[in-house]
Amino acid sequence: MTFGQLRTFVEVARAGSIRGAAAALVVTEPSVSSAVSSLARELEVLLIEPAGRGIRLTAAGHELARYAAQILGLSERAVQAAREAAGAPGHLRIAGVTTAGEYVLPLLLAKYRERHPEVQISLEVGNRATAISRLLDREADLAVGGRPPSSSGIAGEAFLDNELSVVAHPVHPLRQRRAIQPVELSEETWLLREPGSGTREATEEFWAASGITPQSVMTVGSNGAIKHAATAGLGITLISLDAVEVELQSGVVVRLRVQGTPLQRPWHVLYVDGSELPRSAMLFLALLRSQGRPRADAG
Repeated sequence: MTFGQLRTFVEVARAGSIRGAAAALVVTEPSVSSAVSSLARELEVLLIEPAGRGIRLTAAGHELARYAAQILGLSERAVQAAREAAGAPGHLRIAGVTTAGEYVLPLLLAKYRERHPEVQISLEVGNRATAISRLLDREADLAVGGRPPSSSGIAGEAFLDNELSVVAHPVHPLRQRRAIQPVELSEETWLLREPGSGTREATEEFWAASGITPQSVMTVGSNGAIKHAATAGLGITLISLDAVEVELQSGVVVRLRVQGTPLQRPWHVLYVDGSELPRSAMLFLALLRSQGRPRADAG
């Protein structure tokens, strides 16, 4: 069993197909199939099976994929730690949830680069589920997102304020109301991020706590698309003010004064509980800790 075989199998698990894994690895489909078949023969278990026109992982395949991702992530961390111990430049591997990755982390990474220009930086931006997965698989040393999920093995520290407010088209009928009861928004079309998004989770928690039962929901896969949809008057959305600052200043969207908002959801830096972080990650953690204490999480 080689690292190459494990890497290929992890890509097959993520892509859900031989073709997708081949595209991600920039290799041929026969080479991917050969690697998976060789691995299955060596382990003497079936790892994948036909599913319609594609494939799916067997129970054994799911288990192998879970451990293989961690093995690959830890091997990269081991190499990184050894090189840093020998005085080589570090490598900061960080994952960010979409909003943090697009609007919060760039400025923080610029500050970090000013202080530590020799450190290589890898940033992956995805939804909350992806960021947590990268931490658990040891493919990222740190992540920035919302509070850590309970019983996940992930620890977190709040380091920066993050306010979520309801925004709408600038001619929305409720734009001039000084106090809007949340239940009044049940008749609105809500623009919602995809499943796995922290903003979607916060929105659903807000609905449940406020008695909102949306009659219409439109799922939109990015902050940019949601902002364009709100600007076009397709609906309202609960969104981080970090993500919509420019649009509010220009007046293409407005905040609705909904009681109970803005929600306080501080940004957290996340890491595997009890794990030893490389020096490059500890330096970034120190930078985040210097940002000042955020307001208490209201939710």
